[in-house]
Formats: sequence, C-alpha cells, structure tokens
Amino acid sequence: MSKMLQFNETALKSILKGVKTLAKTVMVTLGPKGRNVVINKGRGGPLSTKDGVTVAKEIALKDKFENIGAGLVKEASSKTSDVAGDGTTTAIVLAEAIFKEGVKNVIAGANPMSVKKGIDRAVQMMIEALSKLATPVSKHEEIEQVATISANNDPEIGAMIADAMKKVGKDGSITISDAKGIETTLDVVEGMQFDKGYLSPYFVTNPEKMTTELTNGQILITDKKLSNAKELVPILEKVMEKGKKPLLIIAEDIDGEALATLVINKLKGQMPLCAVKAPAFGDRRKAILEDIAILTGAKVVSDETGLILEEVSLDDLGSAKTIKVGKEETTIVGGNGNAQAIKERTAQIRYAMAETTSDYDRNNLEERLAKLAGGVAVINVGA
Repeated sequence: MSKMLQFNETALKSILKGVKTLAKTVMVTLGPKGRNVVINKGRGGPLSTKDGVTVAKEIALKDKFENIGAGLVKEASSKTSDVAGDGTTTAIVLAEAIFKEGVKNVIAGANPMSVKKGIDRAVQMMIEALSKLATPVSKHEEIEQVATISANNDPEIGAMIADAMKKVGKDGSITISDAKGIETTLDVVEGMQFDKGYLSPYFVTNPEKMTTELTNGQILITDKKLSNAKELVPILEKVMEKGKKPLLIIAEDIDGEALATLVINKLKGQMPLCAVKAPAFGDRRKAILEDIAILTGAKVVSDETGLILEEVSLDDLGSAKTIKVGKEETTIVGGNGNAQAIKERTAQIRYAMAETTSDYDRNNLEERLAKLAGGVAVINVGA
C-alpha cells in the first residue's frame, strides 16, 4: 500500500493546521469560567464536558497530515493528565503556542535543533520561576477553593472533595461513581479493603449485619490453596495455646477438610476466626498479598519466601486492631506493620507508578498506594 508523503515547509504547515484546529476546540474550556464542549457519543446520548483531555481524545481530523498535528497535542495533554491529573487544557494551549512560534522560526531559516535547545532552556527557566511562585495548598479552605473551581464552581462538590481529601490523606484515592438516587454522597473506606468476603456464612459473628467482626485479630497470609486439614492444625493449636486470639486466614482458596475444620472450630467456640480468598490474580495477587503482609506485620507463606504452613509460628502472623468481613469484601483497619517497612513499600509503589506507561497498571498501583497509605473515598454523584 502506497504512502502519502510531505516534506519541509508543506509538512510543517499541515501539522500546524492540525494543532491549531484541536487547540481552538479545546481552549474554550480553559479556566474557572471556561465553557463546555458537547460531544456526540452516539449511543448513550451527548456528553457535555470542560475537561480538555476528554475533548481532545474525541477529535479526529480528515486530513491525515493535520491529524498527525492533532495527535501530537493529544499526547501532550494525555501526559499532563497522567502526571499532574489536571491542567490538560493549559498544556494544549502552551503546546500550540510553542509549536506555532517554532514553525515560524524554522520557516524563516532557523536551525530546528537550535530552536529545540532554546525551547528546552526556556522550559527549565519557567519551571524554576513557577516553583518559586507556587503556593503549597494545605489548609482545608484552600483545598475546597481549588476543588470548587475544578467542579465547575459547584460549592457542594468542592466541599465534598475537600472533606474526602481530609479523610484519606494525600496518598488516598478519590473516585467518582454514579449514585443510585438523586443525592450526591461521600463514602470513605479507611484501611485496607479488598473485594473478597467470607468463604462460609458460619463465620458470621454479627447475624444482623451478616458480617464477621474480629477485634485485635491475627492474620495468616498464604498464596496456596488449602484443602488438607493437617496443614492448618499446627497453627490453630498454637493460636489456641496463646489465648485464642481471633484469626483471619487469607489464602488462594480454602475448601474440603481445611474449610470444614475451620467451620467446626468456629461453631464449637474454640476461637473466633474467618477465612477469605486472596484478591486478584497472578502477579497482582502476589503484590497485594505482600502489601497486606507489610501493613499488618505478617509474612506471606509461599514457595518464594520458603515458609511452610505446618511450620508457621505466631511471629509469622500479622495483626490489626479491627477486621471486618462481609459477604463480598474484607476490611483491615489499624494494621500493626512496621512503619519504616510501610514507608519503603509506598515509595516502591510510587516509583513503579512513575515508570509505567500503562494506564491500567497505573490505576492498579494508585489503588494499592491508597489502600496501603491512606484510604479510599468514593463520591456517588446523583442524577
């Protein structure tokens, strides 16, 4: 298949036209009083938004060379969204201005590499100048002001976002969900929560809420599937000998004799306990189990760590102030892990976030960081 080619000034002008077309569409959304752009989404009705990167992603130009220019600016906007989470429209406006002046100089005879070096130097100088002018936002009122502007000057949403940030901290995660009703509400989950519930309703300690609630509980973590009761008997006996503290067991799966043994122990009142499946799959499961272990001070029983279930001691168990297990989720609050180990783990996750180029991986890493270091807040937006 033959390819269309353009060179020199002709190519630059075509790309510039694409850059200008995209920027003209997006720049109307700039600032606290920016206007909305209505996008025809086909099925599901139109979308009205003033988010720059959302508008940019919907633009595709007929001319292939102009579309290349639009694509370059889209990339700048997307990168800004990934790194900063905001300022996508500003990134597009700046990109257009820089590209327009650069093209003007190149067409006038300037060396493109010299122009590029000049742009890099100017960017560095601007970063240094802006860093000196920047004001750290820490007070609740300041966060509320910024959030209100980002929420199209809606003071109710702004206050809710500020409240969410106060509760989950700077490393926490705030997500948006469609509410079932007309009211906008805020749900905050403190501590570590994952989407796996008890393996048997016989573990329930609160029949009214159908939940298992363990106070000052110990936690056994393994990535193995447990079916044989003999694997669990040694650690159960050790726990009972030392005061019958509540026990949560997290494993790949628990069934057969192993599950029956745990249920019988619970029903006979031997000790408060509960068993749940480990969340996620593959490498992500291993990473999350290690997060839980670090948060609670446990050691993961696995082939990689060399720990054997029958030889696990009480020192290999983690612990937490409160453990709440429902039919579909488990929440661990007040893990007694080493503070320095938690700090190192969060730094490791942040580094992985900076290195990854995958949106999917970045979202998973952000979720892990939030659960490990802060909490998760969900704003349920009413219709």
